[in-house]
Amino acid sequence: MKHTQHVLISLEERHANNIIGGTKKVELRRRTMHIEPGAIVWFYVKKPVGAVVGYATVGTTYSAAPSTVWRKFGAVSGLKKSEFTSYFDGASKASAMSISNPKKLKTSISLDELRKNAPGFQPPQFYCRLEMGTSLLFALNSKFEQNM
Repeated sequence: MKHTQHVLISLEERHANNIIGGTKKVELRRRTMHIEPGAIVWFYVKKPVGAVVGYATVGTTYSAAPSTVWRKFGAVSGLKKSEFTSYFDGASKASAMSISNPKKLKTSISLDELRKNAPGFQPPQFYCRLEMGTSLLFALNSKFEQNM
């Protein structure tokens, strides 16, 4: 039996809010994200919030020249063209991960709570995989269950 992959990404608060609000339907990165379609992506909002606030389902990932990614996903990126251009300045590739069914957690999970479950935990710079059976994934899944 195949288990669903879980990943954690760090976002600015406005990007997490736009995903949860449905106006941002792709997450853009300067490096390719090797995440399976159907995976659960958890949103850690950087400080000053410092908490996991929601999750969504991963669709497909797509990598191409930044200009191509903008043409394909700009309208659902949650960014102005100038922000996109600035972020990808000097990059030869851009990566887009489509996301669907975003949900806001009823109760966010603070950085302190994450560290209680996984001592030494540091929010990811890019993304991190959450391995099955770990206390960190257990803590996130308990919030997932409460959201149902």
